[in-house]
Amino acid sequence: MAKVYQATGKRKSSIAKVTMTNGSGKITVNGRDVREYFPFETLVMDLEQPLELTGTKELFDIDCSVKGGGFRGQSGAIRLGITKALLVYDTATKDSENSLRKPLKVNGMITRDARVKERKKYGLKKARRAPQFSKR
Repeated sequence: MAKVYQATGKRKSSIAKVTMTNGSGKITVNGRDVREYFPFETLVMDLEQPLELTGTKELFDIDCSVKGGGFRGQSGAIRLGITKALLVYDTATKDSENSLRKPLKVNGMITRDARVKERKKYGLKKARRAPQFSKR
């Protein structure tokens, strides 16, 4: 039976559940191929970044289930989920010199980007944009 590594990633209002199994490097998002799901190649490159940094791109098949937000937030959530799944896979060597954690940490993959949209306040047009002031 193949080993399964699971993790969850979040970004803005997107939540991604990532399941990583031993395989050939195929990535599916919501049952579709990653290049078919995301309209821009830069988003695909962005979510593949943790795999390229650790040199594990051809080792795992990744199945993602993602909800909420737009394409950018979803790719960021998947990227964090893949990073966390790699850390679960790497628990045996986490304290050694050839740990996968080191290159991921240096390149900022482990940290969750906590920036979310600020709420609109009453009396304002947007979160901070006030109505135009007229002196006369």
